[in-house]
Amino acid sequence: MTVEFLPNEVAAYLLILARVGALVMLLPALGEENVSPRFRLTIAVLLAFVFWPFARPLYVVDADNPAGLIGLAISEIAVGLALGLVGRFVMSALSVAGNVIANQLGLGFVMTVDPTQGQQGAIMGAFLTLTGVALIFATDLHHLVIQAIAGSYEAFRPGAFPETGDAAKLAIDSAASAFRIGVQLSAPFLVFGLIFNLGLGVLSRLMPQLQVFFVAAPLSLIAGFALLALVLGVLMGVFIESVGDTLRMLTGR
Repeated sequence: MTVEFLPNEVAAYLLILARVGALVMLLPALGEENVSPRFRLTIAVLLAFVFWPFARPLYVVDADNPAGLIGLAISEIAVGLALGLVGRFVMSALSVAGNVIANQLGLGFVMTVDPTQGQQGAIMGAFLTLTGVALIFATDLHHLVIQAIAGSYEAFRPGAFPETGDAAKLAIDSAASAFRIGVQLSAPFLVFGLIFNLGLGVLSRLMPQLQVFFVAAPLSLIAGFALLALVLGVLMGVFIESVGDTLRMLTGR
């Protein structure tokens, strides 16, 4: 390699880093807000070196054409963001489920800072999200995250800007699927809340002098946490399966 080729190689590496960095910023487990930005940047830089041998031949780079390089960089970032948002929507299913569960247990007013989202949310949502991230690493699904990055080169060749309609449809379908999964995860608590409140209504009619609120509040917490302890394993199993299906879809398998 001569010095004349060096600018092209550097530009190609930066283009690979643009796609990989956008994906790492948003994909499950690696893209959480509580993960250090320096760590995420280090992972992106190292993964860009890993993908260099097979990704470099896919790039047609001319360092003397700045306008072409800028357009190619924008398309690479767009591809990374479009695919990364799909994985991010999957993680938001736990926030949806946590908010629904918290409302059913009477904990909707108990808010805390969700370290994975970097914003305030229901405490149950933060608990479920942290559990989900831990299970992703425990079940080695983060390996599929890396495979999803490699699979993006088969789905979107460098220089191919993602179709706006297809990207919008993918985002809408992913958001709808995340909401559906969140409601499915919280379904046992929706049933619990319906039966519990119906029973309290009947009890208040049978015993008008009973202070239903003082009975309902502690009983709802005790019964709700007991139900959570029973079904938590099943709920997280469903979530991990949905994450695996989404990441396999991104890998093209």
